[in-house]
Formats: sequence, structure tokens, C-alpha cells
Amino acid sequence: MQERKGSQQFVISSEQEPAKKLKFAKNSGFQTELRRRVDQLFQSSDLRERDCSQMYMKTAILLLSLIGLYTALVFFAQTWWQVVPLCIALGVITAGIGFSIQHDGAHHAYSNIAWVNKLMSMGLDLIGGSSYIWHWKHDVLHHTYTNIAGYDMDLEVGIFGRLSPSHPRLLFHRWQHYYLWLLYGLLAIKWHFYDDFYCLITGKIGDRAYPRPTKGNLAIFFGGKLIFFTLAFAIPLLFHSVWQVLAGYTLVAVTLGIVLSVVFQLAHVVEEANFPLPVQEVNVIENDWAIHQIETTVNFSRNNPFMTWLVGGLNFQVEHHLFPNICHVNYPAISKVVEQTCLEFGVRYNYHTSFWAGCLSHFHWLRRMGST
Repeated sequence: MQERKGSQQFVISSEQEPAKKLKFAKNSGFQTELRRRVDQLFQSSDLRERDCSQMYMKTAILLLSLIGLYTALVFFAQTWWQVVPLCIALGVITAGIGFSIQHDGAHHAYSNIAWVNKLMSMGLDLIGGSSYIWHWKHDVLHHTYTNIAGYDMDLEVGIFGRLSPSHPRLLFHRWQHYYLWLLYGLLAIKWHFYDDFYCLITGKIGDRAYPRPTKGNLAIFFGGKLIFFTLAFAIPLLFHSVWQVLAGYTLVAVTLGIVLSVVFQLAHVVEEANFPLPVQEVNVIENDWAIHQIETTVNFSRNNPFMTWLVGGLNFQVEHHLFPNICHVNYPAISKVVEQTCLEFGVRYNYHTSFWAGCLSHFHWLRRMGST
């Protein structure tokens, strides 16, 4: 892992004052050339940027799997050895809907038709989150300011963990490489019952203000919550006891939380990723936006088609951050262009050969951040 260059000239903690407007260095020419080559790829092949047949087929498979697993779990499962695997499978499929359908829709990468993208992004409301708040937290803050403490809210986990070198280190962080994996399982539960409501009431995501939802978006917020709580609790309670419903929900939610957390952490919170901070005097990041995205992001399992399918192409996070409005089924093809262009321009292209290599790197990074 390379040391961060010139760290003494950077602002150390964004917690001391509200985050200021941030700029990136001017386009070095790399981004323009990369965009030209990717455009040429689509023009010279039968690939489509959006409205891909593979994506529509995948959507049908995921939604039918969700319906089938939910039906089996609520109406047919009677014993623990039936319930446990169904809950785990339901958690994984729910994560797949988030990774693929909702994620592409939120980035306008699913279709060229705006209302189709909106409908697909509302898949998050179906599984318990708010597509509106997600847009501001993920599409705007995370994708613009990747791995910049105080700007990227995905790095902020409060006192529970130290994910960035600029975060303060507390005594108990020395064990975070063990306990954070367990806390990841609470992500979905916290999301369902607290995060979205807190953001709605305060008008803030972390310490960053955002425009609260109004009218139609507010109706979608509460309508989505009503549908989710009906599916998760009201209907199951008609057929099962309270403790059985709570136990089933917990197992599904913990599975969902772990899968979501780990996949996203492997992309950014690992040894190979940079955690740059702006030059204090001018509040500018040293790299241009495209190079910043590449050097703060890490791919994994690029040669595993099943992994690519399951996580919605998010094992190709570099390509996703560079071209978020292109459907993820195209990322394997785009990655060859991105890697070659990086090689020619001397830009570091990061990847792990496997999912487990990424997990190990995340473990080492957490241990490093907890001890130094």
C-alpha cells in the first residue's frame, strides 16, 4: 500500500467544521480519451448502453425468485431446517434486487425511458429503503466524492469504526477488524427502522443537507415503507407467532446487511484504494475526477461470471464509477478498454483476483486503521 503523498498539507478532519465546496483538478485528457474509446466500443459492436435484453431477463428472474422464496417462507415452511435456508436465500436475492434492478434504475442505467428508470429505482422502496434518500446519499455524495472523508457519507460509521486515515482513532478500534463484520449485519435493520426516518426529519444525510422529499416523492417514501412493513410483518403475523416472524425477519435482514456491506466495502475500504483529501488552501483534489474515481476504487472477481451476475456488476466498481449511467451487463467488456487506457496513461488500475482476496484486504485495512 502506498503512503499518501503530502499528507501534511491536507485538512485532517472534516468533523471540525462543515464541509466546504470541493473541486477536482482540471481534465488531464485521460477522461476525454477514455470516453471516446468506450463510445467507439458501443458503436463498433452490438452492445447497448441501456435497455439490454439480459437486464430484462435478469429482472424477471430476481423478482420471480423473490416472490417464490417469500411465498414458500410465509405459507409453506414449517420447520427450522426449512425456514433457515429460505431466510438466507431471501436475504441474498433481496440484495441482488438492490445491486441490479434498483441500482441501475437509480443511475438511469436501466433504460433510455425515464419512468422505467424511476420504477426500477423504486425497487429499493420495495425492500425497505428510500430510493429518494438513496439517490442523494449514493448517487450524489458517494459517486462525486468517493473516499473523501467528510464528503462521502459511505465512509461515515460514527464512533463504531475508523475507515479512513483522516478519521479519529479510538481505543476500541484496535478490534474493529473483528467486530465490524458482525455490525455489518445490522445495516439493513438500522436502515429499515432509523436511517431514512432520521434523514427525512432532519433534512440531513450525515452532516450534509439535502432537499427533503415533497409531494410525489414523499408519497413514495411512506407508501414504500407501508408496503415493506406489510410484507415483512403484517402478512407473516397472520400465519406465524410474533417470535417466529421477528426471528425470520432478523435472519433475512442480517443476511441482507452483510451481503450489501461487504460488497460495497470491498470496492473502496481496502488497502489498494486511496483516501485523498483536498489541498487546504484551495480545497481542490490533486487528481482530475476520472483518475480520482479509479484510484479510490478496486475491482474483484473479474473473471467470475456468477459473481458478476449476483452483485449486479459491482465487482467492476471502477467501470461503474466511471460510467454509472451504462447498464452493468456491459462492465466486463468496458473493463478491457478502461484497463488498457489506464496502462497507456500511467493510471493505477486496482483489482483483486477473487472475492476472498478482497475480504482479506478489507480485513488488513481495518486492522491497520485500528492500530495506527
